[in-house]
Amino acid sequence: MASPIERKLTTIFSADVVGYGRLMGQDEGGTLATLKTYREVMAGLIAGRRGRVVNTAGDSLLAEFPSVVQAVECAVDVQREVGERNAALPEDRQMWFRIGINLGDVMVHESDLHGDSVNVAARLQALADPGGILISGPVFEQVRNKLALGFDYLGPISVKNIAADVPIYRVLLKPDAAPPPEIDRAAPTTDKSASKSGTRQHRLYVSAATAGTFIALLFAINIFSWDGELWFQWPTLAILFVFCLRVIRLYRA
Repeated sequence: MASPIERKLTTIFSADVVGYGRLMGQDEGGTLATLKTYREVMAGLIAGRRGRVVNTAGDSLLAEFPSVVQAVECAVDVQREVGERNAALPEDRQMWFRIGINLGDVMVHESDLHGDSVNVAARLQALADPGGILISGPVFEQVRNKLALGFDYLGPISVKNIAADVPIYRVLLKPDAAPPPEIDRAAPTTDKSASKSGTRQHRLYVSAATAGTFIALLFAINIFSWDGELWFQWPTLAILFVFCLRVIRLYRA
């Protein structure tokens, strides 16, 4: 009988090198040496925050933390340390990382982690800026009032095989950054405004296309039934008047 799958709630830390293929193409030996050094630095910082390196496949690194706060603090430590070390390298030899952090339930198999929560962390990492950190909504809720950092709400993203969209935040590494926005205030307002604007533009395009079609049809009828009189401009004026009223109503709504 198969043993039951072990599950646990943990904080997933996903990191990956930016432009690794390009770096390898320029200098394989130097790139591997830099990656090895940076991984050792990251492993030390992770251990110092009571985290655990789960695996280091390819140019990526996956770790977990029992504390959400320490996971985010570690990510900040990593990006600052990497930035300082990169400053001593030529620009084309600098190695930058993207980091994504998520909090969720995972499956544990032979010390490795599996499940949707791991996929979300990897998705956040892929969307982060070079040298940047993205965190999910659950992580933000745990750290928003505990760290001297700012957070920029970027909106929800869709993740493969996950029904609900995941709200994401960019970590602002400067301590004096603006305070974090409220999820329940900032997010719905932004989404609602964008949706309303998109609907208004769609209706405007439909109205313009309809008016244009009628005008073209009237012009064609006038030309192909030509009897020496040009008359299509008069009904065209009426159509344009109705279209203008429609535009006014749309932008007053």
